[in-house]
Amino acid sequence: MLKKIEAIIREDKVNDVKSALEAIGIVGLNIFEIRGHGRQGGIRLSGRSGTYQVDMLTKIQVNIILSEANLEETIQTILDAAYTGEAGDGLIFVYAVEEAIRIRTRERGHEAVMYPGDIDERKKRRFINDGIPT
Repeated sequence: MLKKIEAIIREDKVNDVKSALEAIGIVGLNIFEIRGHGRQGGIRLSGRSGTYQVDMLTKIQVNIILSEANLEETIQTILDAAYTGEAGDGLIFVYAVEEAIRIRTRERGHEAVMYPGDIDERKKRRFINDGIPT
């Protein structure tokens, strides 16, 4: 079964998250700049003219479609790379994906979201070379 991860992270952590995902073999992803706030309701800033509330903060949304077998490893990778320990680190949502279809090839399901050198191909290679299931 395919899953969709939607991670909302800090702007300054996007390169860390992208690099960490690439390191484990996540090849395909989408990144969007979004604005919003969570529990903290924004941040209070102080300037020359006093203090003011900024309630719509810029965040980054990372979307990934992947096989369920790679879900926990990918979530853990995002958690580790996006973590600062401060309020506003973000959220991860996981959704079931009913179908994926690659328009050019008409591949469906898991094959539609596979890429050369991706996490599934790396695991398959390790299994063939080492004989160890991953």
